[in-house]
Amino acid sequence: MAGGGDPLARLTQVKAGAGALGHLKAMVERLLSAYGRPVPRYTSYPTAPHFHAGIDANRAAEWLSAGPADMPASVYLHVPYCSKLCWYCGCNTKIVARAEPVAAFAELLQREIALVSAWLPQRQKVTHVHWGGGTPNILSPVDFCTITAELRTHFAVAPDAEIAVEVDPRTLSTDMMAAFRAAGVTRVSLGVQDFDEKVQQAVNRVQSFATVKQAVLGLRGCGVQSINLDLMYGLPHQTPETIIATVDQAASLDPERIALFGYAHVPWMKKHQRLIDESALPDDQARFELATVAVERLQSRGYEWIGLDHFARPDDPLTRAARSGRLRRNFQGYTTDATEVLLGLGPSAIGTLPQGYVQNATEPGAWADAIRAGRLATVKGIAINADDRLRRAVIERLMCDLAVDLDRVARGFGATASTFAAEKSALAPFVRDGLVELDGDHVRLTALGRPLMRSVAAVFDRHLAASAARHSRAV
Repeated sequence: MAGGGDPLARLTQVKAGAGALGHLKAMVERLLSAYGRPVPRYTSYPTAPHFHAGIDANRAAEWLSAGPADMPASVYLHVPYCSKLCWYCGCNTKIVARAEPVAAFAELLQREIALVSAWLPQRQKVTHVHWGGGTPNILSPVDFCTITAELRTHFAVAPDAEIAVEVDPRTLSTDMMAAFRAAGVTRVSLGVQDFDEKVQQAVNRVQSFATVKQAVLGLRGCGVQSINLDLMYGLPHQTPETIIATVDQAASLDPERIALFGYAHVPWMKKHQRLIDESALPDDQARFELATVAVERLQSRGYEWIGLDHFARPDDPLTRAARSGRLRRNFQGYTTDATEVLLGLGPSAIGTLPQGYVQNATEPGAWADAIRAGRLATVKGIAINADDRLRRAVIERLMCDLAVDLDRVARGFGATASTFAAEKSALAPFVRDGLVELDGDHVRLTALGRPLMRSVAAVFDRHLAASAARHSRAV
């Protein structure tokens, strides 16, 4: 995107002739209108809107019992509480002002760990642990360490396992950082979104650069090997100048990774987003320009663009995985995690098993009732068939590699590229508009098409047309 001949990069060059720049913006506006429709983020396939109540706790228990026992797993723990409401938030979380509900949750989470592990055919090897939320550091340091110890008791957590935690730097205490050290945390992701005070006020997420810097320095001092900062474009009052300033401040902290997410304004799903002044939100064209200048700046600061929205240092494991074709994508985004089994714990957590996907009750109360009764909290999911597995592989390679060899992937599933004859025809407009190159069975995103990769991936989604679900914008 940052190359001198790249039209997306030229979009940000104010020295371009007014006529040429106007033509370029008109082209981008047309492409966004044609291809920027709301589509899934493809952190799974089939995607979560297709989950149904036919997959319940009994089915989840059957799937867990079936193994396979020799396959390593990852564990995701969802902490469903925050101390403050961020108006942009799309996560499953509740605001709490007291410690008691969080402590009760911590005790039940330990019981869920024991419950899930009991259904497995043997003590499961675990290579990745990811804490998400909500705000995981809302837990007490003692509870965080106790839950981690419980994981190690019931699962064979590998000595070199990645243990990652999402953190709100505003409430990160020195005691919790010490707990991270004791628990063996290897990577921390800090929520930043934007450093501009006007933008922060508009989304009710006020935190200073000094606060984030103090958190980064403290985590480094506690031995955390990898720091990720989450940024966001498409927020109210953002301008190219403010987002460049945010990128520069973030990069000055020298994190190994930076994620740049597009704000998903879905007030029909998340009612608190109605608190955001919609008149201050950028339109599609402005969102595109914000993303463009942020990507360009991140690359100029030495970060390599990974997939759709991640950036990493050249020597980072994520970058090496991308270069070698080993990059993966799951519910936590882009990852080096190659495991095919993900065990989801906590309210709303989604698990991936060889037979399909399972999801816990979203409401903490319903989840707690199930765990207290000694049963799994699964309330919905979906079984996947051979065609789903094939299409999941195609979509993942497009999202990770920006290209896919349809014949090669199909043969790996006992099929042929002829399975995708209709999809290849459906790609014709993308090819005509310079978003995709199609050479036989090889599909490759161009620099122009990369920001629209979700729209290209959607061509291979057989479930999407039948879905009534509403999604966020493609860019």
